[in-house]
Amino acid sequence: MRRGLLFALATSVALTAGPAAAKVEGDTVTLGAAISLTGKYSTNGKHTRNGYDLAVKKINAAGGVKVAGKSYKLKIVYYDDESRGARGAQLAERLINQDKVKFLLGPYSSGLTKAIAPITEKYKIPMVEANGASRSLFTKGYKYLFAVLSTSEQYLASSVALLAERAKAMGKKPSDMKIAMAFENDPFSQDIRAGIIDDAKKYGMKIVVDGKLPRDLSDMKGILQKVKLVKPDLLVISGHAKGAALAIRQIAALRLNVPMLAMTHCDSAKVIKKYGKKAEYTLCASQWAPTLTYKDDVFGSAGDFAKTFNKAYGYQPPYQAAESAAAVLVFADAFRRAGSFDTDKVRAALAATQMQTFYGNIKFDKTGKNIAKPMVLYQIQDGKYVVVAPTKWAAAKPRLPIPKWGKR
Repeated sequence: MRRGLLFALATSVALTAGPAAAKVEGDTVTLGAAISLTGKYSTNGKHTRNGYDLAVKKINAAGGVKVAGKSYKLKIVYYDDESRGARGAQLAERLINQDKVKFLLGPYSSGLTKAIAPITEKYKIPMVEANGASRSLFTKGYKYLFAVLSTSEQYLASSVALLAERAKAMGKKPSDMKIAMAFENDPFSQDIRAGIIDDAKKYGMKIVVDGKLPRDLSDMKGILQKVKLVKPDLLVISGHAKGAALAIRQIAALRLNVPMLAMTHCDSAKVIKKYGKKAEYTLCASQWAPTLTYKDDVFGSAGDFAKTFNKAYGYQPPYQAAESAAAVLVFADAFRRAGSFDTDKVRAALAATQMQTFYGNIKFDKTGKNIAKPMVLYQIQDGKYVVVAPTKWAAAKPRLPIPKWGKR
């Protein structure tokens, strides 16, 4: 794939003329996105693009977005950021200054969102993002950044709470429990690490391994050997899709026994399809699940979205695809309520968002993060993802402790 190759959908949306108005081509308004079509984030970049594309197609098929009495279709212009922040920032400048795009959808990952957010803020361009969860994104005072997903420190908090519950069930104190950690050195994973440390302190739990995954996510055997020696009660891992696949593969190869294993990006890494029973019992953080009861007028229920996505792309949607589709729905809703494509009016409409989508409830606080949607925790049970926490959303009880490899 050529560097910076331009991708465009056969679907569309347009803007009214004016000094602060977006690009207009007849009845079509154009959104822009720099996403990872190549590089280490390309797997999740694909899920992100598929989510964006499906939402645009559904909205357009239903007649588009009605703004001030006129119907507009949506169109997205894509560039490949190659999984590099510097490239993403360059492409954001290109979309805004050369392509005259005035509304941006976010890239994949917190690191790339951090690279682009200063650009959109500089030009006062609203960006609705779905894949940058780092809490540090929301401490900069950005006024034009809006995130539909839960922030990263919440991702694996349920696993620590679950460990505390298990301790009590075994007649132990939560402070008796030990945690091992292995995290990629990127903003997203390091924020999860900080959240785990805070949660462990709350319960008095001890961190016995604090491992850093290699930059290329090629090997973690050294960290896993340490885990074998100290025998923790919980092992938590975050390294995006590549890190999740690496962890399942090497834990199985080393026959590492841990009572609880929790990680991010299980579904986007397709660990069930790739590793089958080796992935069984893994706890997986998720922004969304098809079994949740959220609904909207575009996709219907969470389950309806999953069916529509599977029919369109031939696989079950990971949450990265779901949250990306939701970002497009948020823009469409803001356009309607603003009654204009003036960027400041759309920005004000985004700030006042209060809606339910198939993905979850969305309401932004003053920093731009969504404060209306909880995380969920899956467990892989009998080759399927089953929600086991929080209890309110649980479809089954967790199967813990994980049986030792000799009994699996």
